[in-house]
Amino acid sequence: MSDLRANTVAVKFVEITPDQAGQRVDNFLLASLKGVPKSRIYRILRKGEVRVNGSRVKPEYKLCGGDKVRIPPVRVAERAAPVGPSPKLQRLLEASVIYEDSSLLVVNKPSGLAVHGGSGVNLGLIEALRATRPSHSFLELVHRLDRETSGCLIVAKKRSSLRFLQDEMRARHVVKVYQALAVGRWPRGMKRIDMPLLKTEVKSGERVVRIHPEGKRSVTRFAVLQRFDQATLMEATLETGRTHQIRVHSQYAGCPLAGDEKYGDDDCNRQMKALGLKRMFLHALKLQFKSPEGEVIKVEAPLPEELKQVLEKLG
Repeated sequence: MSDLRANTVAVKFVEITPDQAGQRVDNFLLASLKGVPKSRIYRILRKGEVRVNGSRVKPEYKLCGGDKVRIPPVRVAERAAPVGPSPKLQRLLEASVIYEDSSLLVVNKPSGLAVHGGSGVNLGLIEALRATRPSHSFLELVHRLDRETSGCLIVAKKRSSLRFLQDEMRARHVVKVYQALAVGRWPRGMKRIDMPLLKTEVKSGERVVRIHPEGKRSVTRFAVLQRFDQATLMEATLETGRTHQIRVHSQYAGCPLAGDEKYGDDDCNRQMKALGLKRMFLHALKLQFKSPEGEVIKVEAPLPEELKQVLEKLG
């Protein structure tokens, strides 16, 4: 059995620093009170036990620098320390950093590693990175990649950097370019797919995305890099950043991604597996964005060797 105890944290007052400003008070509490159920967080907010500058606030209240937050005594579950990253994973992550400055870093995420823990995943990239760099008080994902997708992933080292970069993403100022192997022959002339995507959950709890008129507008630009007998090597540039966007738009074009078990073709996936493809062929190749300091940053993560080998066999 896991070591699970409970202790009561005394009332405390926290003054919000400029770097903490801008976040919702409920998110601040969720991060500050690890082990406290979300329902309990919202209950103490609703009952007015949490005060900001002496006043009650709603969960959506955005904290300002200098705000004084009263956090009431709460019972915090103490669990056994989670399993940390292995030395091998720590070395891999450090070797995978392809850009770093005082505000952010870009990691060439390995395929098969989830970006964060949860949903049956004990340890994700961000948790492993925090354990690898204990001197960093703040490390947060700016965006996400699917577990099987490899390539460029931005991590913020400051809350102000996180806000800036996420605003840049929302304003579509960040250029994201992927390489993907689509099964079959990509339709000639299909260079841009503008189809809305709706995210739903099936009974098992699995997340599924489909094209639906009630979905959010989603736009992907596609360019053919190389045609093979059985497949087409594509470059995909995101104009929007929806969940599973490239995968579902490729499926819509009649050419799902090779190795995609959720949206792909089982027979084609078996054929690709025989050629040595052990994962989904989707790689975040390039990123171009502006840093919080105003510098234009361009990064590129080379195509992994195992994907190069599949292309050689196809060729």
